[in-house]
Amino acid sequence: MTALEPRDTEVTSDTAAPAPAAPVADGPQGGVLGRDYRALSTGIVSVVLLIAFEATAVGTAMPVAARELHGIPLYAFAFSAYFTTSLFGMVVAGQWADRSGPLGALAGGMSAFAAGLMMSGTASAMWVFVLGRAVQGLGGGLVIVALYVVVSRAYPRHLQPAIMAAFAASWVIPSVVGPLASGTVTEHLGWRWVFIGIPALVVVPLALALPAIRRTASGPADASSPVPPFDRRRIRLALGISFGAGLLQYAGQDLRWLSLLPAAAGAALLVPSALGLLPRGTYRAVRGLPSVVLLRGIAAGSFIAAESFVPLMLVTQRGLSPTMAGLALAVGGATWALGSYVQSRPRTEPYRERLVVLGMLLVAAAILTAPSVLIEAVPVWIVGVAWGFGCFGMGLVIGSTSVLLLKLSAPKEAGANSAALQISDALSNVLLLAGGGAAFAALGGGAPVAGHAVADGVSGSHPWAFAAVFLPMAAVALVGAWVATRLKVETG
Repeated sequence: MTALEPRDTEVTSDTAAPAPAAPVADGPQGGVLGRDYRALSTGIVSVVLLIAFEATAVGTAMPVAARELHGIPLYAFAFSAYFTTSLFGMVVAGQWADRSGPLGALAGGMSAFAAGLMMSGTASAMWVFVLGRAVQGLGGGLVIVALYVVVSRAYPRHLQPAIMAAFAASWVIPSVVGPLASGTVTEHLGWRWVFIGIPALVVVPLALALPAIRRTASGPADASSPVPPFDRRRIRLALGISFGAGLLQYAGQDLRWLSLLPAAAGAALLVPSALGLLPRGTYRAVRGLPSVVLLRGIAAGSFIAAESFVPLMLVTQRGLSPTMAGLALAVGGATWALGSYVQSRPRTEPYRERLVVLGMLLVAAAILTAPSVLIEAVPVWIVGVAWGFGCFGMGLVIGSTSVLLLKLSAPKEAGANSAALQISDALSNVLLLAGGGAAFAALGGGAPVAGHAVADGVSGSHPWAFAAVFLPMAAVALVGAWVATRLKVETG
């Protein structure tokens, strides 16, 4: 990638033909687990496996951690802090990987990821816990973009859907084992051990992944060109989008008139930064790459913002233990992997856009169904069933947007475009979590409700506080179903 302006490095025309893929057709042969790719596939899937285990385990322990640190009003901030700092990490990783390969970004990201977990696990106050989540998010942003660049460089195009499906499949075991293990550890040893225990697992995926990446995907994308310097303007935009998102999140959690000041400052930083980092036409849903990037944000933001409140709703409203609340979402890992597998099949390629529309409709239906358990007569297992269908839809959408992103990116642009996709994902998470968290707090979320059943000492919350989170997120997902009709570039 040359040191051009951000928009110059991306496919922004709604009639431009896709750039050629990275690996040539006569390169190494075999599937993702064939002799030529076995070590690399095992290594990078192990990295995703660790991230998946962390996400499912930490999500289960989070309600208890927030309670013991007296931080339930900051519950959404504990999630969005991760996404806020990951925005900066993604931009840095995109330039780092295009400039010198994904190896350094992956190693540095995994190290920061482990350090953040340790910081949160040893926190004595909620603000320290949130700070640890921020450090962890920086590492996560570096890692996810580095992995996309590895896939773009090391795998031929016909294998890229399969390795993306393998990424999704690696969530299955953590989705089942993670909540059970995390709930058991939380109840018998304490929530801190959920965070402190995970960093020890970092060594294994690093040992598997780094040597294989060094052999297959290291160095700049174009070895014949001089290595460009970091794009300072892009780094400034990354700082602007991160600080802006953080200020908006802070304003959303502190519902006073004075909060309008950080909200205005956050918007002033975030809006121009986002416009400079995302492909031109993203917010107008221009066909092709801009709509792919926009859809990724809509899907991830609406689903994750809703999912973040599911365990808290089940614990505070229906009296479930942290273990059972986590297990209510366990089936989602398997159905997400199934959806990703379906989109990876060659025979489904002609119907990719239709599958994505179906996926977004399933996501909207799942989010709309979840708050029905606020009615005592509705059985709790309804959430698990609905979330299973929603995760199947997410498998279709996330896998397809990843494949389309790589299809529309030249090798030297893989880092920048992958960063744009992940920025859309994380930024949407931050903004929708901020909005959901503000609505939750404004309607009494985290406040004790007289006579309401609670579990493990977690205070009940007003039911309408949860409804104010889920219903708007379902509407956002429905908008995503329309954007999904604009992924294909029209020719002629």
